[in-house]
Amino acid sequence: MIINETTQKLELEYPCNWCYKVVAHERAGIEIAALEIFTERRYTLTPSNSSKSGKYISMNLELLVHNEDERTYFYETLKAHPHIKMVL
Repeated sequence: MIINETTQKLELEYPCNWCYKVVAHERAGIEIAALEIFTERRYTLTPSNSSKSGKYISMNLELLVHNEDERTYFYETLKAHPHIKMVL
């Protein structure tokens, strides 16, 4: 991963491992979304954080992406899933 200092544009060399931080109301919702979206892809889910009130949790979802279109597609698909509140 290289960040160009003049334009601040992220330049990646693909394929590369990419980590999405996924926020939801409960862990099961994130697990269901991952199972539905990445049916034939290997990924890892690890706990990240929970809100002070316990209303939200976040998990890191890491997988191999092969190009920017794929990386963006997975981001948009996760974000649109009904169990997911936010994707970073």
